[in-house]
Amino acid sequence: MKPSTEKAMALLSSGLDSAVSMAWIHSEGSKIQTALTFDYGQRAKSQEIQHAHSICNFYGIRHEVITLPWFSTFESKGLLSTTEKLAQPNLETLNHPVASLKSAAQVWVPNRNGVFLEVAASIAESRNINRIIVGFNAEEAVTFPDNSASYLNAINKSLALSTANQVKIESPTLQMNKNEIVALGNSLMFPFHLLWSCYEANDTMCGSCESCMRLKRALIQNGNSIDGLFINTTLN
Repeated sequence: MKPSTEKAMALLSSGLDSAVSMAWIHSEGSKIQTALTFDYGQRAKSQEIQHAHSICNFYGIRHEVITLPWFSTFESKGLLSTTEKLAQPNLETLNHPVASLKSAAQVWVPNRNGVFLEVAASIAESRNINRIIVGFNAEEAVTFPDNSASYLNAINKSLALSTANQVKIESPTLQMNKNEIVALGNSLMFPFHLLWSCYEANDTMCGSCESCMRLKRALIQNGNSIDGLFINTTLN
């Protein structure tokens, strides 16, 4: 990937995909003006914001938090609930299509990515920023269609008409799975200890929710240490 002279913005949840995507674009010499983290009432919002801020400090990138309080008017469930127990898959159910779809449905927030991208595009246009970097990936696109290449192409067609400077969404990890994204992070010497990929709001990532399990599996498969990263360090 060649560096671009166009200004860029990153969407940073503090999870693996968005963080490594931002790090890759940064390493290629492209100027990332700012990284946005959204507070939409998710149960791990404090951890996500804190870790995203630490990642931005590591790379010398400005960090901003955008609050979307009206998400709290939705039915309190999944990521918008602090009490509902979330799925804790094992390796078998993590790969099982029916179980994965059920787990994905539990943490689905209505049109979340669509809202994030439209809000970010509006901010980007107001600042004459042309590129928005996101962390879509092929592994989660199986159960989350708003992580897919089809969705990326569709939203870019829409933004070409709805933004005066034709803001474009880019995802350098679009065709990668988690294993490949960790490998890319290793090549970039990414600080994995700064990630927060957990759905829960503990002091340490739980290691049991679907997001943790996918990260934990990819780290172990790449030979990375997971000491101190998760409460549950087993992989079964």
